[in-house]
Amino acid sequence: MKKSLVALMCAGALSASLFVGCGSTDEAATEQTQATETTESTTEEAAPAAVAAEGELLTGIGTSVAIDSSADATADADGTAQVDATIAAVTVDSNGAIVECVIDIAQTKIGISADGKITSDLDAEYPSKRELGDDYGMKVASAIGKEWYEQADAFAAWAVGKTASDISNMAITEGKAGDEDLAASVSIHVTGFQAAVLEAMDTAVAGGAVAGDKLGLGLTTNIAKSTDATADADGVAEAYTTISVLTVNGDGVITSSLIDAVQAKVTFDAKGAITADTSADVLSKDELGDAYGMKAASSIGKEWNEQAAAYAEYTVGKTVDEVNGTAVEEGRATDADLAASVSVHITDFNTAITKAVASAQ
Repeated sequence: MKKSLVALMCAGALSASLFVGCGSTDEAATEQTQATETTESTTEEAAPAAVAAEGELLTGIGTSVAIDSSADATADADGTAQVDATIAAVTVDSNGAIVECVIDIAQTKIGISADGKITSDLDAEYPSKRELGDDYGMKVASAIGKEWYEQADAFAAWAVGKTASDISNMAITEGKAGDEDLAASVSIHVTGFQAAVLEAMDTAVAGGAVAGDKLGLGLTTNIAKSTDATADADGVAEAYTTISVLTVNGDGVITSSLIDAVQAKVTFDAKGAITADTSADVLSKDELGDAYGMKAASSIGKEWNEQAAAYAEYTVGKTVDEVNGTAVEEGRATDADLAASVSVHITDFNTAITKAVASAQ
């Protein structure tokens, strides 16, 4: 999460990420009962980094990422490198209150054998919890009979109209909603939701959205760059999630656009034991900024977050069809003007943008 919120949410940001394997009702039941360390109350208040003008909306994105559900391989079972990336999208009005909120989780489980090999399909698709919908399998084990996406939507609906102070000071007991009405529709841990929403509000910017525009969130995840361990080096289970947050108007034109990515790497040794610090705070590429280290190697001398911001700005004023019509060669933009500010691959950007536009309908 952003450094401005680390002191506020460092314990709570992890608990909503301790989710389970997609479609497993046994694990879904565990999710309902698992107790984690959490911050029961928060006193520090976050506020939007910018102030919206009358009729204008700020657009924000927040991430809260954990790898602490990763487990070593044993003689009897594969280990798991697990990344739980909670992502929130918000629009905020001139009063500092949330107008719309969307929450999703990219939960990626990568199998690791006892001899240090990746056992998951490197080419497989990894749908988010929202994309899985009823197939996630929580409803049958839920104490309130609601699927994960229904509970995430209920939290997002509760957040509408609230300020950062309201979200920061919400009642939380053992990681779950302390308010009786909210708990009736959200029985899962909410601290990760809270952290991501606060970060999204804290970093929200004026990007062209106005009252009446619809908010969208799109994710796409792959593990293609994961590698086996060797006798000389640890293996790396890498879950790479590209994130698009945007707004569209009634004509389907993008009015504001943000792009980020979470590149979570879980290392393991030749015996399938996790060697990564599973308590570490995993930052998104935008949060890393210059620390990501692309600028020095970039052919155009620009850091990743600068290039992502440039491409996001390029999409404003376009429809999704126009964005997908951008000329591409080997994954990169061929238009000279665009290529001057964006040399990275844009195919995953476009996939996430397409999903975000569809979710904004």
